[in-house]
Amino acid sequence: MSNSTRIALALCTFAFLAACGGKKDEVVYVDEPAVTTEPVYTGKYK
Repeated sequence: MSNSTRIALALCTFAFLAACGGKKDEVVYVDEPAVTTEPVYTGKYK
């Protein structure tokens, strides 16, 4: 085999292994919106 054939075969093998390699699931964390309490009625004069 010539050097160029070996290099092409090595690159194809590397590309195949990279494409078919184990894919890891990406974990996404979503923050819940902040919940505020409603103001409490304390009377007219406080």
